[in-house]
Amino acid sequence: MRLQRILAATAALGCLATLAACKEGGQPGTPAAASSSAAAADTGPLTAAQQYLRQFANCDDLSERPDDPRMPAAAFPKAGQWSVKELGVCSDKVRQGEIVIAVPTDMKQFQEGYKKYVLDRMGGGEGSYGLESRVLIGKGFVAFPTSTRTALALVRSDLRVLTCNPGASVPQGYKREKPLVEHCTLSDFVGSEDGSGSPNLETPQDPAGGGEKAGQPKTGSLGLPRADSIAELRTLVGNSLDCAKHFSTDPEAVAIESIDFAPVVTGSALEWGVTGRALCGEPAGAQRARNLSWLDTVGDMKLLQTKAKAAQLADYKEDGRLKQTASRLLVGENIAVETNSPSSRHGLYQLQFLYLNCVPGFSAPSGYRLEKSKVEGCVLTNYEPDNPLG
Repeated sequence: MRLQRILAATAALGCLATLAACKEGGQPGTPAAASSSAAAADTGPLTAAQQYLRQFANCDDLSERPDDPRMPAAAFPKAGQWSVKELGVCSDKVRQGEIVIAVPTDMKQFQEGYKKYVLDRMGGGEGSYGLESRVLIGKGFVAFPTSTRTALALVRSDLRVLTCNPGASVPQGYKREKPLVEHCTLSDFVGSEDGSGSPNLETPQDPAGGGEKAGQPKTGSLGLPRADSIAELRTLVGNSLDCAKHFSTDPEAVAIESIDFAPVVTGSALEWGVTGRALCGEPAGAQRARNLSWLDTVGDMKLLQTKAKAAQLADYKEDGRLKQTASRLLVGENIAVETNSPSSRHGLYQLQFLYLNCVPGFSAPSGYRLEKSKVEGCVLTNYEPDNPLG
Protein backbone atom coordinates (compact mmCIF):
# COMPACT_ATOMS: atom_id res chain seq x y z
CA MET A 1 0.00 0.00 0.00
CA ARG A 2 2.81 2.41 0.89
CA LEU A 3 4.45 1.70 -2.49
CA GLN A 4 1.14 2.40 -4.27
CA ARG A 5 0.80 5.75 -2.47
CA ILE A 6 4.34 6.71 -3.51
CA LEU A 7 3.63 5.79 -7.14
CA ALA A 8 0.35 7.77 -7.07
CA ALA A 9 2.10 10.83 -5.62
CA THR A 10 4.82 10.59 -8.27
CA ALA A 11 2.16 10.43 -11.01
CA ALA A 12 0.38 13.47 -9.54
CA LEU A 13 3.61 15.50 -9.56
CA GLY A 14 4.11 14.46 -13.17
CA CYS A 15 0.61 15.77 -13.94
CA LEU A 16 1.39 19.13 -12.36
CA ALA A 17 4.50 19.42 -14.50
CA THR A 18 2.66 18.64 -17.73
CA LEU A 19 -0.69 20.36 -16.92
CA ALA A 20 -3.29 19.09 -19.41
CA ALA A 21 -1.18 16.07 -20.39
CA CYS A 22 -2.83 14.05 -17.61
CA LYS A 23 -5.93 11.96 -17.97
CA GLU A 24 -8.67 11.72 -15.39
CA GLY A 25 -7.63 9.85 -12.24
CA GLY A 26 -4.17 11.42 -12.10
CA GLN A 27 -2.66 9.20 -14.80
CA PRO A 28 -0.07 10.80 -17.08
CA GLY A 29 -0.90 11.02 -20.76
CA THR A 30 1.23 9.91 -23.67
CA PRO A 31 4.83 11.19 -23.91
CA ALA A 32 3.86 13.23 -26.99
CA ALA A 33 1.01 14.96 -25.17
CA ALA A 34 3.23 15.67 -22.18
CA SER A 35 5.91 17.15 -24.46
CA SER A 36 3.37 19.32 -26.26
CA SER A 37 1.93 20.63 -23.03
CA ALA A 38 5.34 21.44 -21.62
CA ALA A 39 6.15 23.36 -24.79
CA ALA A 40 2.92 25.36 -24.45
CA ALA A 41 3.89 26.29 -20.90
CA ASP A 42 7.14 27.77 -22.26
CA THR A 43 5.52 29.89 -25.00
CA GLY A 44 6.11 33.61 -25.17
CA PRO A 45 3.45 36.33 -25.25
CA LEU A 46 3.10 36.28 -29.05
CA THR A 47 2.35 32.59 -29.14
CA ALA A 48 0.02 32.93 -26.16
CA ALA A 49 -1.84 35.67 -28.04
CA GLN A 50 -2.00 33.46 -31.12
CA GLN A 51 -3.52 30.64 -29.08
CA TYR A 52 -6.15 33.01 -27.72
CA LEU A 53 -7.02 34.40 -31.17
CA ARG A 54 -7.39 30.90 -32.58
CA GLN A 55 -10.42 30.35 -30.37
CA PHE A 56 -12.31 32.85 -32.52
CA ALA A 57 -10.54 33.12 -35.89
CA ASN A 58 -7.71 31.55 -37.85
CA CYS A 59 -4.22 32.75 -36.93
CA ASP A 60 -1.78 30.55 -38.83
CA ASP A 61 1.91 30.79 -39.74
CA LEU A 62 2.90 33.13 -36.92
CA SER A 63 6.07 35.05 -37.77
CA GLU A 64 8.17 37.62 -35.93
CA ARG A 65 10.43 38.37 -38.88
CA PRO A 66 10.54 42.13 -39.63
CA ASP A 67 10.97 41.30 -43.34
CA ASP A 68 7.83 39.13 -43.46
CA PRO A 69 5.80 40.62 -46.36
CA ARG A 70 2.67 40.39 -44.23
CA MET A 71 4.09 42.91 -41.76
CA PRO A 72 2.34 46.31 -42.06
CA ALA A 73 3.93 49.00 -44.18
CA ALA A 74 1.88 51.65 -42.34
CA ALA A 75 3.24 54.02 -39.71
CA PHE A 76 2.06 51.71 -36.95
CA PRO A 77 2.32 49.34 -35.26
CA LYS A 78 6.10 49.13 -35.04
CA ALA A 79 8.41 47.44 -32.54
CA GLY A 80 9.71 50.03 -30.09
CA GLN A 81 6.73 52.34 -30.74
CA TRP A 82 4.30 53.13 -27.91
CA SER A 83 6.13 50.61 -25.67
CA VAL A 84 5.65 47.71 -28.16
CA LYS A 85 8.36 45.16 -27.35
CA GLU A 86 7.27 42.32 -29.65
CA LEU A 87 5.54 42.27 -33.00
CA GLY A 88 4.27 39.33 -35.03
CA VAL A 89 1.84 38.51 -37.81
CA CYS A 90 -0.36 35.52 -38.63
CA SER A 91 -2.86 34.75 -41.39
CA ASP A 92 -6.60 34.22 -41.41
CA LYS A 93 -6.86 32.65 -44.86
CA VAL A 94 -10.50 31.71 -44.33
CA ARG A 95 -11.41 35.38 -44.07
CA GLN A 96 -8.70 36.52 -46.48
CA GLY A 97 -6.75 38.71 -44.10
CA GLU A 98 -3.78 39.03 -41.79
CA ILE A 99 -3.62 39.70 -38.06
CA VAL A 100 -0.74 41.76 -36.73
CA ILE A 101 -0.09 41.17 -33.02
CA ALA A 102 1.69 43.75 -30.86
CA VAL A 103 2.78 43.16 -27.27
CA PRO A 104 3.30 46.45 -25.37
CA THR A 105 4.96 46.66 -21.98
CA ASP A 106 2.65 49.52 -20.98
CA MET A 107 -0.90 49.34 -22.32
CA LYS A 108 -1.75 52.89 -21.25
CA GLN A 109 1.27 54.24 -23.08
CA PHE A 110 0.18 52.31 -26.16
CA GLN A 111 -3.34 53.73 -26.03
CA GLU A 112 -2.01 57.27 -25.49
CA GLY A 113 0.27 56.84 -28.51
CA TYR A 114 -2.56 55.64 -30.72
CA LYS A 115 -4.85 58.47 -29.59
CA LYS A 116 -2.20 61.08 -30.43
CA TYR A 117 -1.61 59.41 -33.80
CA VAL A 118 -5.33 59.61 -34.65
CA LEU A 119 -5.61 63.25 -33.61
CA ASP A 120 -2.48 64.15 -35.58
CA ARG A 121 -3.89 62.52 -38.71
CA MET A 122 -7.17 64.36 -38.21
CA GLY A 123 -5.31 67.62 -37.67
CA GLY A 124 -3.54 66.99 -40.98
CA GLY A 125 -6.84 67.07 -42.84
CA GLU A 126 -8.03 63.45 -42.51
CA GLY A 127 -11.16 64.19 -40.51
CA SER A 128 -12.55 60.67 -40.73
CA TYR A 129 -9.33 58.86 -39.79
CA GLY A 130 -9.90 56.17 -37.18
CA LEU A 131 -13.67 55.90 -37.58
CA GLU A 132 -13.20 52.35 -38.87
CA SER A 133 -10.57 51.44 -36.29
CA ARG A 134 -9.08 47.95 -36.44
CA VAL A 135 -7.11 48.33 -33.20
CA LEU A 136 -8.38 45.52 -30.94
CA ILE A 137 -7.24 45.69 -27.33
CA GLY A 138 -6.72 42.43 -25.48
CA LYS A 139 -5.24 41.44 -22.14
CA GLY A 140 -1.54 42.09 -22.63
CA PHE A 141 -1.62 42.34 -26.41
CA VAL A 142 -3.18 44.27 -29.28
CA ALA A 143 -4.49 42.71 -32.51
CA PHE A 144 -4.76 44.50 -35.86
CA PRO A 145 -6.90 42.43 -38.27
CA THR A 146 -6.80 43.63 -41.88
CA SER A 147 -10.10 41.94 -42.74
CA THR A 148 -13.43 43.25 -41.50
CA ARG A 149 -14.67 39.67 -41.31
CA THR A 150 -11.77 38.76 -39.03
CA ALA A 151 -12.48 41.77 -36.82
CA LEU A 152 -16.12 40.71 -36.53
CA ALA A 153 -15.03 37.23 -35.45
CA LEU A 154 -12.56 38.56 -32.88
CA VAL A 155 -14.93 40.95 -31.11
CA ARG A 156 -16.93 37.90 -30.03
CA SER A 157 -14.07 37.43 -27.57
CA ASP A 158 -12.89 39.82 -24.85
CA LEU A 159 -11.07 41.90 -27.47
CA ARG A 160 -12.46 45.42 -27.85
CA VAL A 161 -12.11 47.99 -30.63
CA LEU A 162 -10.23 51.13 -29.53
CA THR A 163 -11.69 54.21 -31.24
CA CYS A 164 -10.23 57.68 -30.62
CA ASN A 165 -11.85 59.78 -33.36
CA PRO A 166 -14.18 62.16 -31.45
CA GLY A 167 -16.75 61.85 -34.24
CA ALA A 168 -17.09 58.10 -33.84
CA SER A 169 -20.17 56.69 -32.15
CA VAL A 170 -21.14 53.30 -30.77
CA PRO A 171 -24.74 52.42 -31.68
CA GLN A 172 -27.14 51.16 -29.06
CA GLY A 173 -26.96 47.43 -28.45
CA TYR A 174 -23.15 47.25 -28.33
CA LYS A 175 -20.85 47.04 -25.34
CA ARG A 176 -19.07 50.21 -24.27
CA GLU A 177 -16.06 49.99 -21.97
CA LYS A 178 -13.69 52.60 -20.61
CA PRO A 179 -10.15 52.58 -22.04
CA LEU A 180 -7.02 53.73 -20.23
CA VAL A 181 -7.09 57.16 -21.89
CA GLU A 182 -9.72 59.88 -21.89
CA HIS A 183 -11.97 60.64 -24.87
CA CYS A 184 -11.54 57.22 -26.52
CA THR A 185 -13.91 54.26 -26.54
CA LEU A 186 -13.64 50.49 -26.26
CA SER A 187 -16.50 48.55 -27.82
CA ASP A 188 -17.47 45.42 -29.72
CA PHE A 189 -18.77 47.52 -32.64
CA VAL A 190 -16.79 47.12 -35.88
CA GLY A 191 -17.40 50.11 -38.13
CA SER A 192 -17.08 49.82 -41.89
CA GLU A 193 -17.70 52.37 -44.62
CA ASP A 194 -18.96 49.73 -47.05
CA GLY A 195 -21.54 48.36 -44.61
CA SER A 196 -19.81 45.00 -44.09
CA GLY A 197 -19.06 45.63 -40.41
CA SER A 198 -21.32 45.35 -37.40
CA PRO A 199 -24.95 46.21 -38.19
CA ASN A 200 -26.01 49.60 -36.90
CA LEU A 201 -29.30 48.82 -35.20
CA GLU A 202 -30.03 52.53 -34.89
CA THR A 203 -30.28 52.89 -38.68
CA PRO A 204 -33.12 51.35 -40.68
CA GLN A 205 -32.60 47.70 -41.50
CA ASP A 206 -34.40 45.62 -44.10
CA PRO A 207 -36.92 44.02 -41.72
CA ALA A 208 -37.63 40.31 -41.74
CA GLY A 209 -41.12 39.84 -43.01
CA GLY A 210 -40.87 42.58 -45.64
CA GLY A 211 -43.34 45.31 -46.34
CA GLU A 212 -40.94 48.15 -45.57
CA LYS A 213 -38.56 49.47 -48.19
CA ALA A 214 -34.96 48.51 -47.42
CA GLY A 215 -33.23 51.33 -45.61
CA GLN A 216 -36.40 53.41 -45.17
CA PRO A 217 -37.79 54.18 -41.70
CA LYS A 218 -41.47 53.41 -41.24
CA THR A 219 -42.34 56.96 -40.24
CA GLY A 220 -40.48 60.26 -40.43
CA SER A 221 -36.74 60.64 -40.08
CA LEU A 222 -34.18 59.13 -37.76
CA GLY A 223 -33.05 62.67 -37.04
CA LEU A 224 -30.81 65.29 -38.61
CA PRO A 225 -28.39 67.70 -36.93
CA ARG A 226 -29.26 71.35 -36.42
CA ALA A 227 -27.45 74.53 -35.42
CA ASP A 228 -28.77 78.01 -34.74
CA SER A 229 -25.81 79.94 -36.13
CA ILE A 230 -22.75 79.66 -38.35
CA ALA A 231 -20.57 79.67 -35.23
CA GLU A 232 -22.50 76.72 -33.79
CA LEU A 233 -22.32 74.90 -37.12
CA ARG A 234 -18.56 75.48 -37.27
CA THR A 235 -18.16 73.89 -33.85
CA LEU A 236 -20.40 70.97 -34.82
CA VAL A 237 -18.36 70.03 -37.90
CA GLY A 238 -14.96 70.96 -36.46
CA ASN A 239 -13.50 67.45 -36.59
CA SER A 240 -14.67 66.72 -40.13
CA LEU A 241 -13.70 69.88 -42.01
CA ASP A 242 -10.76 72.28 -42.12
CA CYS A 243 -12.61 74.96 -40.13
CA ALA A 244 -10.45 75.27 -37.00
CA LYS A 245 -7.58 77.24 -38.57
CA HIS A 246 -9.02 78.37 -41.89
CA PHE A 247 -12.45 79.93 -41.63
CA SER A 248 -14.10 83.04 -43.04
CA THR A 249 -17.54 84.63 -43.28
CA ASP A 250 -16.29 87.46 -45.46
CA PRO A 251 -18.61 87.64 -48.53
CA GLU A 252 -15.69 87.92 -50.95
CA ALA A 253 -13.95 84.90 -49.44
CA VAL A 254 -17.17 82.87 -49.35
CA ALA A 255 -17.80 83.64 -53.04
CA ILE A 256 -14.45 82.14 -54.07
CA GLU A 257 -14.56 79.21 -56.47
CA SER A 258 -11.65 76.99 -57.40
CA ILE A 259 -10.93 74.61 -60.26
CA ASP A 260 -10.56 71.90 -57.60
CA PHE A 261 -13.47 72.85 -55.32
CA ALA A 262 -16.79 73.86 -56.86
CA PRO A 263 -19.57 74.88 -54.43
CA VAL A 264 -23.20 73.84 -54.78
CA VAL A 265 -24.58 77.30 -54.03
CA THR A 266 -23.61 79.88 -56.63
CA GLY A 267 -24.63 83.50 -57.11
CA SER A 268 -26.89 85.01 -54.47
CA ALA A 269 -27.16 82.71 -51.47
CA LEU A 270 -30.57 84.16 -50.58
CA GLU A 271 -31.93 82.89 -53.88
CA TRP A 272 -31.04 79.38 -52.66
CA GLY A 273 -32.81 79.81 -49.32
CA VAL A 274 -29.47 80.25 -47.51
CA THR A 275 -29.41 82.84 -44.70
CA GLY A 276 -25.78 82.53 -43.57
CA ARG A 277 -22.66 81.24 -45.26
CA ALA A 278 -18.99 80.61 -44.42
CA LEU A 279 -15.90 79.15 -46.06
CA CYS A 280 -13.61 76.54 -44.49
CA GLY A 281 -10.20 75.77 -45.99
CA GLU A 282 -7.35 77.69 -47.58
CA PRO A 283 -8.24 79.87 -50.59
CA ALA A 284 -5.74 80.12 -53.41
CA GLY A 285 -2.80 82.40 -52.71
CA ALA A 286 0.77 81.52 -53.49
CA GLN A 287 -0.48 78.01 -54.16
CA ARG A 288 -3.71 76.33 -55.22
CA ALA A 289 -6.69 76.30 -52.89
CA ARG A 290 -6.85 73.48 -50.33
CA ASN A 291 -9.71 71.70 -48.56
CA LEU A 292 -12.46 74.16 -49.46
CA SER A 293 -15.91 73.50 -48.01
CA TRP A 294 -18.89 75.75 -47.37
CA LEU A 295 -21.15 75.98 -44.32
CA ASP A 296 -24.77 77.17 -44.67
CA THR A 297 -27.57 78.11 -42.35
CA VAL A 298 -30.83 77.54 -44.22
CA GLY A 299 -34.09 79.45 -44.00
CA ASP A 300 -35.87 77.60 -46.82
CA MET A 301 -34.68 73.98 -47.07
CA LYS A 302 -37.11 73.12 -49.86
CA LEU A 303 -35.79 75.95 -52.03
CA LEU A 304 -32.19 74.91 -51.39
CA GLN A 305 -32.89 71.28 -52.30
CA THR A 306 -34.90 72.29 -55.39
CA LYS A 307 -32.05 74.38 -56.82
CA ALA A 308 -29.43 71.78 -55.77
CA LYS A 309 -31.43 69.10 -57.60
CA ALA A 310 -31.42 71.14 -60.82
CA ALA A 311 -27.66 71.72 -60.57
CA GLN A 312 -26.97 68.05 -59.82
CA LEU A 313 -29.05 66.79 -62.75
CA ALA A 314 -27.39 69.27 -65.12
CA ASP A 315 -23.98 67.98 -64.03
CA TYR A 316 -25.08 64.35 -64.30
CA LYS A 317 -26.61 64.88 -67.75
CA GLU A 318 -23.26 65.78 -69.33
CA ASP A 319 -21.62 62.35 -69.09
CA GLY A 320 -23.67 60.27 -66.65
CA ARG A 321 -21.36 61.10 -63.75
CA LEU A 322 -20.96 63.83 -61.18
CA LYS A 323 -17.72 65.79 -61.41
CA GLN A 324 -15.23 64.92 -58.70
CA THR A 325 -14.55 68.62 -58.18
CA ALA A 326 -18.26 69.34 -57.62
CA SER A 327 -19.29 69.57 -53.99
CA ARG A 328 -22.08 67.38 -52.65
CA LEU A 329 -24.81 68.93 -50.53
CA LEU A 330 -25.18 67.34 -47.08
CA VAL A 331 -28.14 68.64 -45.12
CA GLY A 332 -29.37 68.78 -41.56
CA GLU A 333 -32.61 70.24 -40.26
CA ASN A 334 -31.74 73.89 -40.82
CA ILE A 335 -28.11 73.68 -41.95
CA ALA A 336 -26.08 72.31 -44.84
CA VAL A 337 -22.47 71.60 -45.79
CA GLU A 338 -21.01 71.61 -49.30
CA THR A 339 -17.85 69.53 -49.79
CA ASN A 340 -16.25 67.31 -52.42
CA SER A 341 -14.07 65.47 -49.89
CA PRO A 342 -15.17 61.83 -49.38
CA SER A 343 -13.37 61.60 -46.04
CA SER A 344 -15.03 64.79 -44.80
CA ARG A 345 -18.43 63.55 -45.92
CA HIS A 346 -17.90 60.30 -44.09
CA GLY A 347 -17.20 62.23 -40.90
CA LEU A 348 -20.34 64.28 -41.47
CA TYR A 349 -22.41 61.12 -41.84
CA GLN A 350 -21.32 60.19 -38.33
CA LEU A 351 -22.89 63.49 -37.23
CA GLN A 352 -26.16 62.41 -38.96
CA PHE A 353 -25.90 64.72 -41.97
CA LEU A 354 -27.42 63.17 -45.10
CA TYR A 355 -26.50 63.67 -48.76
CA LEU A 356 -29.09 64.98 -51.23
CA ASN A 357 -28.98 62.44 -54.07
CA CYS A 358 -31.10 63.15 -57.16
CA VAL A 359 -29.40 60.72 -59.58
CA PRO A 360 -32.11 58.77 -61.48
CA GLY A 361 -32.47 55.15 -60.40
CA PHE A 362 -30.41 55.53 -57.21
CA SER A 363 -30.98 52.99 -54.44
CA ALA A 364 -29.15 52.20 -51.21
CA PRO A 365 -28.37 48.77 -49.75
CA SER A 366 -30.14 47.62 -46.62
CA GLY A 367 -28.60 49.10 -43.50
CA TYR A 368 -27.96 52.57 -44.94
CA ARG A 369 -30.21 55.54 -44.29
CA LEU A 370 -32.56 56.42 -47.11
CA GLU A 371 -35.07 59.12 -46.27
CA LYS A 372 -37.41 61.49 -48.09
CA SER A 373 -36.09 64.83 -49.23
CA LYS A 374 -38.04 68.07 -49.57
CA VAL A 375 -38.32 67.62 -53.36
CA GLU A 376 -39.65 64.86 -55.56
CA GLY A 377 -37.10 62.68 -57.31
CA CYS A 378 -34.41 63.00 -54.63
CA VAL A 379 -33.55 61.14 -51.44
CA LEU A 380 -31.44 61.83 -48.38
CA THR A 381 -28.86 59.12 -47.74
CA ASN A 382 -25.52 58.26 -46.17
CA TYR A 383 -24.66 55.77 -48.93
CA GLU A 384 -22.28 56.71 -51.73
CA PRO A 385 -21.62 54.15 -54.46
CA ASP A 386 -18.37 54.43 -56.40
CA ASN A 387 -20.34 55.32 -59.52
CA PRO A 388 -21.94 57.69 -60.44
CA LEU A 389 -20.70 59.78 -57.52
CA GLY A 390 -17.24 60.02 -58.98
